[in-house]
Amino acid sequence: MLRIEVVQGDITGVHADAIVNAANSTLLGGGGVDGAIHRVGGPEILTACREIRATTHPAGLPAGDAVATTAGLLPARWVIHTVGPVWSESEDRTPVLRSCYARTLAVADEVGARVVAFPLISAGAYGWPLDDAVAQAVASIRDASTTVETVRMVAYGEAADRMLRQVVGETEPT
Repeated sequence: MLRIEVVQGDITGVHADAIVNAANSTLLGGGGVDGAIHRVGGPEILTACREIRATTHPAGLPAGDAVATTAGLLPARWVIHTVGPVWSESEDRTPVLRSCYARTLAVADEVGARVVAFPLISAGAYGWPLDDAVAQAVASIRDASTTVETVRMVAYGEAADRMLRQVVGETEPT
């Protein structure tokens, strides 16, 4: 049975088989989680992303999809890159957000990851309301058919930590 843990902090320091990158579609780095993963993980990640762009995704990774690369210098074996949707008041993009979690877990299964660390996808610069980002993340993970044993939801900040713990049903820090 899949276990969801909540940890507060910087995802680049979380030990897991796979760390999830809330990437931009170019896969070539950016701000937020994406920039931090590329900075801390080192040039091997960018090299692997360039190879993906040169072969399987020349136009970039579509929102809702996911791919795996090396984790470089991160405390993981893989980085699984997924592109979240930008929040819109006029268009329901929830299925795309939920697809990020489902596709990431499917890719984790493909590479054999048992412990996966996730940020809250689309909750930062992409403007998704924090309460709904938390609800969609936890529901998507719980609904997934996966062999992943543990998901570590990495909360960046106290508000995200509090909301994640409430939705997951966890009261004590792990």
